[in-house]
Amino acid sequence: MNIESGLWSRGFRPFFLLGAAWAAIAVPVWLAAYVHGYTLRGALPPMLWHAHEMVYGFGMAAVAGFLLTAIPNWTGRLPVRGAALAGLVVLWLAGRVAMLVPGAGLVDLAFCAALIAVVAREIVAGGNWRNLPMLAALALLFAGNVLFHLGEFAGLRLGIATLLMLIALVGGRIVPSFTRNWMMKFRRGALLPAPEGAFDRAALLVTLLALAAWVIGAAALPLAFAGLALAVRLARWRGLATWRDPLLLVLHAGYGWLALGLVLAGLEAPAALHALTVGAIGTMTLAVMTRASLGHTGRPLAADRATVAIYLLITAAALLRVAGAQSILLLSASGLAWTAAFGLFVLRYGRLLVDAGQKPGLAGP
Repeated sequence: MNIESGLWSRGFRPFFLLGAAWAAIAVPVWLAAYVHGYTLRGALPPMLWHAHEMVYGFGMAAVAGFLLTAIPNWTGRLPVRGAALAGLVVLWLAGRVAMLVPGAGLVDLAFCAALIAVVAREIVAGGNWRNLPMLAALALLFAGNVLFHLGEFAGLRLGIATLLMLIALVGGRIVPSFTRNWMMKFRRGALLPAPEGAFDRAALLVTLLALAAWVIGAAALPLAFAGLALAVRLARWRGLATWRDPLLLVLHAGYGWLALGLVLAGLEAPAALHALTVGAIGTMTLAVMTRASLGHTGRPLAADRATVAIYLLITAAALLRVAGAQSILLLSASGLAWTAAFGLFVLRYGRLLVDAGQKPGLAGP
């Protein structure tokens, strides 16, 4: 068996597969503890374990899968694969186990530290200074996790804020780019997404400052201005024109959840946190994972019925969670929809991610 083929050939394969599986498993485990009193192993109360695992378990796996796949395109270097990739996966898995073993939680930090070292090496060796913000984001995620393990639960806010800023930044690159390419191919003569300009850079700066203020507990109102700025930015990308292509439309939906969640957070609405986490992070993660899994394994960029079902399920999970902030019934229904969305991803895309028979393709439209 060639360890550099199939599952171990590119970072998105194991991390998207395992991250989705963990998202599907961890939520019902938490619901069993939160709703039915099931006792979790480990030192953390169920709510804190759930929050940590969604941010630093599932979230970190998604970030790792994206970065390890995107970096070769940025640097022109070979991807991290084989034994090196397997080693990173083992560290991630060790962290998930450690969070359920009293006194072993610090093992969880090893994965992010190793990922920082790998990403730094690739960016420096490739001279790809434009993407240094990605390394800064990993450093913030590591710092947030350290704070969490030290008992400073503002570390959770730092982790969530970093993931949201990555969506604002990376989503701001890929959503209009993929939309523009698709419209030029299929909607000739249509009004194209606005090119990036001063307004986009200002919107990102406002978002960065607002999220930084939120992390340290300052006034929430700047988040509303950031959300409005991102909503205007999103409107300039002509998302409604993509309604025939679910792979594109869901990217606009994920960015829309980010804008809405920030507005709700600025208004201090109880539903804001889950509009940002289940809505923005959950939707955008599945949007990127499905598209990249198809494109980078040489499959056509077309959403089949299972993929559309995944998008509908994560949307239902977000809507139910936002609507049912205080309802056990709606909370449980949201959790089931979340689990079904990520479980269906594993079922639909698992064989594709493990299969060594396809040559890598492009994840563009």
